[in-house]
Amino acid sequence: MNKSTFPAKEKSLFSKGMQKTDKNPSNIIPAKLTMDSIIKFRCHPGVSCFTACCGNIKIILTPFDILRLRKYLNMSADEFLLRFTTPTHIEKTDMPGVMINLDEEGRCPFVTPEGCTIYPERPSACRYYPIGMANFHEGAKDGQDAERFFFKVKEEHCKGHEEDKEWTIREWREDQGVDLCDDMNREWMELVMRRKSFGHQATLSEEGKKIFFMASTDTDKFRSFVFESSFLEKYDIDQETIDLIKEDDIALMKFSFRYLASTLFGVQDITIKEELVKARVGEIGERKKEAEKKAEETYKELVKERDELKKRLEKE
Repeated sequence: MNKSTFPAKEKSLFSKGMQKTDKNPSNIIPAKLTMDSIIKFRCHPGVSCFTACCGNIKIILTPFDILRLRKYLNMSADEFLLRFTTPTHIEKTDMPGVMINLDEEGRCPFVTPEGCTIYPERPSACRYYPIGMANFHEGAKDGQDAERFFFKVKEEHCKGHEEDKEWTIREWREDQGVDLCDDMNREWMELVMRRKSFGHQATLSEEGKKIFFMASTDTDKFRSFVFESSFLEKYDIDQETIDLIKEDDIALMKFSFRYLASTLFGVQDITIKEELVKARVGEIGERKKEAEKKAEETYKELVKERDELKKRLEKE
C-alpha cells in the first residue's frame, strides 16, 4: 500500500478513542471482526479519491506520534508544536493535547498531490483506516485484558474499498505498522480512560494539566524535569531505569506514563522514597502536637479570661 487514508468530513473512529465521529456513525459496518477476518481495500495514487481524505479532518496526536514526527522532521518539540499543531482537549476530557493544524484550504499540511510527505512516520490515526478497533477498558479489572474487536469504516467517497486487494485484519495491521502504535499508545490511552471514568464532576488541577501536557508532548523537557530537579531525590526509582531513561526516548516516554498514572490517579507504581514518607509523617505528627499544644494554651487563656471577668462582675 502506498498511501494511508483517513475518512473525510466527520471522519473515522480514531482507534481506541483518540478521535471519533459523534454526528454520523452510519459509516461503520455493523459487524464484529477478528484478526482473521478478510477485508478488501487498497489505497494508491491510481484511485480517483487519492488524498481527498486528507482534508477537513481532526487528527489528535499521541505522544508517540509527536516524538516520531519531530524526529523525522529534525525539529525540537517546541518548534514542531508551534508550526504544525493546535491545542485541543482529548476526547471530551479536560486533558490537554494537540491536533494537526490544517492549512488555509483545510488540508493536512503534510499532504501533496503525490501523497503524504511524512508517510514513514505518519500519525497513528492515519494508519488505522478503514479498520477501527473497539477496546473496552471500562469494567476490566487491573491486570486483565480488555475485550477487543474490530470493525470496518466505509464511506461513500472512498474508492479504496472497490479495489481487489484482500487482506486479513492481521495482515493489514502489520502492513500499516499499527501494532507498534498500539503498543506505544496503550498506556497513554489508559490514562485517558482513567480520567473519563471520574466523570465531569472531577477536574484536573492546573498543575496536573501542565505536567500531563509536558510529559505527553516533550520528552526533552520531561527528561530535564527528571534529571535537573529534585525528582530523583523524591521518588524511589531503580538505577537500571534511571540509566535507561537518560538516553532512550521510548523508555522515557513509557516511564512518563507510569509517572502520570501515579501522580494524577494514585496508581501505586512510582512511589515517594520511604525516608521522605517517614519524615513527612513525622512532620505531620510534630505539627499535630504543636496544634494540640496551641489549642490547649488557647483554652487555658479563655478559662483565665472567663474567671477574671467573673471576679469583676462579682465585685460590681
